[in-house]
Amino acid sequence: MTPAAVAVLNTGALQHNLGIVRQYAPAAKISAVIKANAYGHGLLRTARGLQNVDALAVARVEEGVSLRNADIAKRIIVLEGFTCSDELTALLHYQLEAVVHCQQQLQMLEQQALQNRLRVWLKLDTGMNRLGFKTAEFAAGYARLMTTPGIEKPVNIMTHLANADNVQDGKTQQQLALFRQSAADLPGESSIANSAGILAWPMSIAEWVRPGIMLFGVSPFAANIGADFGLQPVMNLYSRLIAVKSIARGESVGYGGQWLSAKATRLGIVAIGYGDGYPRQVASGTPVLVKGVRVPLVGRVSMDMISVDLTAVPEAKSGDPVTLWGEGLAVEEIARHAGTIPYTLLCGITQRVKIVER
Repeated sequence: MTPAAVAVLNTGALQHNLGIVRQYAPAAKISAVIKANAYGHGLLRTARGLQNVDALAVARVEEGVSLRNADIAKRIIVLEGFTCSDELTALLHYQLEAVVHCQQQLQMLEQQALQNRLRVWLKLDTGMNRLGFKTAEFAAGYARLMTTPGIEKPVNIMTHLANADNVQDGKTQQQLALFRQSAADLPGESSIANSAGILAWPMSIAEWVRPGIMLFGVSPFAANIGADFGLQPVMNLYSRLIAVKSIARGESVGYGGQWLSAKATRLGIVAIGYGDGYPRQVASGTPVLVKGVRVPLVGRVSMDMISVDLTAVPEAKSGDPVTLWGEGLAVEEIARHAGTIPYTLLCGITQRVKIVER
């Protein structure tokens, strides 16, 4: 039995997009960010598909442990670092690298006799105001790590860009200047650029880059889609028509009856809804591809179904394929209709959707 909702993952596109990263940052080492289940694409699946990167980056220790337990031998950087002794023990046991971003972590490293060597990245807060040491504390923190037994030397350094997805915003220039000023005389390798930095801020490309969303074929910029940069979508979300019916002029469709037909209309019912991760907040007019033809969604998204106007595809019938996003219909466009960002759509795919690798 073939499930209605299927997410087909194009692993060839993953490799293609990695090639685009290398075009923009040919001399840099690549730490592929695959946190949050690889942005909904599958943590282990994506890790195995990125064997040619220099390291993998995850948000939390348990993600790194999952990779090690699956025999992933690549360098793994834990971006949130550690908060307790159990996590520090796991970092050491599984040979994970930790981002150090606060005084409590420094104290734990100094107080605990490290049985194995630990590679760390000291994070400078250049304006994100989330994790990281302010400039007044940064140099002292670096010096402490350089004298802490068990820490691999030299210590690497990093920061995170807050507004790089807005090329008109001057904050990125300020962050880069502050990083250069604070890190100028430090011997460790540096990492600054995320996907937006790689694509739009070449001065942010240091010894390491940290691509995330662009690896999956998605643009980090609100005004663009991945194809604008030569990227290819990895995730293609499909379903099918399960019914076709006709309604008269003036009839309403869906919960609340918010959409009224202006004329006699042929409707298609698609087996997809917010129970699958399709965004409930999209309005009538959001595009869907039926047999490759763009048609508008009409009425509210329900848990299991949406309705579409089949005027442009008069031959459509039950069982015909429907594309919700992917090749031919960028997820960025659907995100704009939903008033959100494509990250949330990719991460929001539910367990009911069958994942297929192509």
